Amino acid sequence: MADSLSLPLCEKTSVKVCTLRRALEIVISVLFICLLAYRLFSLTDHGIPWLLAFLCESWFAINWVLNLITVWTPMDYKTYPNNLLLQVPELPAVDLFVSTADPVLEPLNVMVNTVLSLLAVDYPAHKLDCYVSDDGCSPLTLFSLIEASKFARIWVPFCKKHGIQVRAPFRYFSADEFTLRSDSTPELLLERTKVKDEYENLCQKIKDAAIIRYPLIFLKTMQLLPTQTNNHPTVIKVIWENKQRLSNGLPHLVYVAREKRLNHPHHYKAGAMNVLV
Repeated sequence: MADSLSLPLCEKTSVKVCTLRRALEIVISVLFICLLAYRLFSLTDHGIPWLLAFLCESWFAINWVLNLITVWTPMDYKTYPNNLLLQVPELPAVDLFVSTADPVLEPLNVMVNTVLSLLAVDYPAHKLDCYVSDDGCSPLTLFSLIEASKFARIWVPFCKKHGIQVRAPFRYFSADEFTLRSDSTPELLLERTKVKDEYENLCQKIKDAAIIRYPLIFLKTMQLLPTQTNNHPTVIKVIWENKQRLSNGLPHLVYVAREKRLNHPHHYKAGAMNVLV
């Protein structure tokens, strides 16, 4: 444990600068000083034009100095994310919040892809909790999350197994140049096709639920929520629970809808949630 904690997460190293470049910068700086000194001591002999030239050259010299400061001692920053995974016991628990209000104005595919990308982050799953705050208390949003959690059981292991960098499915599957990658193995291509089919099925289910052809499972989801979206108690639905607390499993996924009462002010609760996220 002590060895893993001693490994750096980032490192700053100095970059060697060419001696000729450094000498040239010094020469230019000395010439600037000489020019400004000459202008300053000759102001009384040349009047206003000389003063204007002095001010312009002074401003140019200031910019030169500011630029020189930034490049005089260049540094290179290196990060070691793999060392972070060696310090799992020391990592804090993290709560992830996704806020939504209207499944029409805020496309469900965008919300679902946001949740899926958060569930697939490179962080111990037993220390992650993802909360989706639905201010509209929409059964369509809850239905989409339930279906997304089923797809996440396929998507998250796929991303971590093959080291997928783009964790949002719609961005990953829209990359046409993927098949041209030199490191694409037959196994990866086969699994990618299967996962893509599952994602397309997910999108189709959400699309069907959003139009008149409500599937039977969506009608069951509607029974889990209050009938009035503007007058209901607090709603908390645990969609997925990492009961075994597996670090490589799927994080908790919880649906939350704040309380709303017609006879009581409640909009401040939405404001407090906006401040939180």
